[in-house]
Amino acid sequence: MKINDRLKKIGDLVEANSFCLDVGCDHALLDIYLVKQKKNIKCIASDIAEGPLSQAKQNIKRERLENEIETRLGEGLSTYTEEVNTIIISGMGGRNIIGICKNSPKVLKKIETLIISPNNYQEDVKRYCCHNGFYIEKEEFVKDKKFIYQIIIFKRGKKHYNRKEYFFGPVFLKEKKPLFYEYYEREKKSREILLSILPKNFYLKRFQTKREIQMIKNEIED
Repeated sequence: MKINDRLKKIGDLVEANSFCLDVGCDHALLDIYLVKQKKNIKCIASDIAEGPLSQAKQNIKRERLENEIETRLGEGLSTYTEEVNTIIISGMGGRNIIGICKNSPKVLKKIETLIISPNNYQEDVKRYCCHNGFYIEKEEFVKDKKFIYQIIIFKRGKKHYNRKEYFFGPVFLKEKKPLFYEYYEREKKSREILLSILPKNFYLKRFQTKREIQMIKNEIED
């Protein structure tokens, strides 16, 4: 079964012996990949919509993985069960992801690992998770067709990060792999375009945008 590069990368980052809750599983392609590729992995493929979950059930049955992958219809973390130690959320907006976490604080406190790949507002996601009992263990970029995505692994624990580390990601800053430069070159250009169209009286937004452009230049042009 074909899986895109983003989901494959997420799957490769999941530890063996994990029990995963895949929130917004779509067609359960990630869950199927996990169970087939990893040692002793079990999954709950969860979705809020019946259509995608129905397709997920068909895919799971086709692969004869009903014993390893359970499907559950429900919103956010409401499909959690006590065996789960890893929550995976990808392909959603960052603020939507934060909303899902905010709605289930008791569940979040029981989780050891979060694997999150937001489509936007990555800095906000990092701040929220790190202010609610997690630290950033690993960060990876993955290029899927023309898009570059961030994947962040949070672990239960606490570390302090400064403004720059939240903005770029502490692991990204330390490692500076090739996709770091490509990703933040794009981010710089998007902010330069924004700055060119912002009205002059948007003083605070213009100041913030200029500051972020300079921060990026300092890291990718050194």
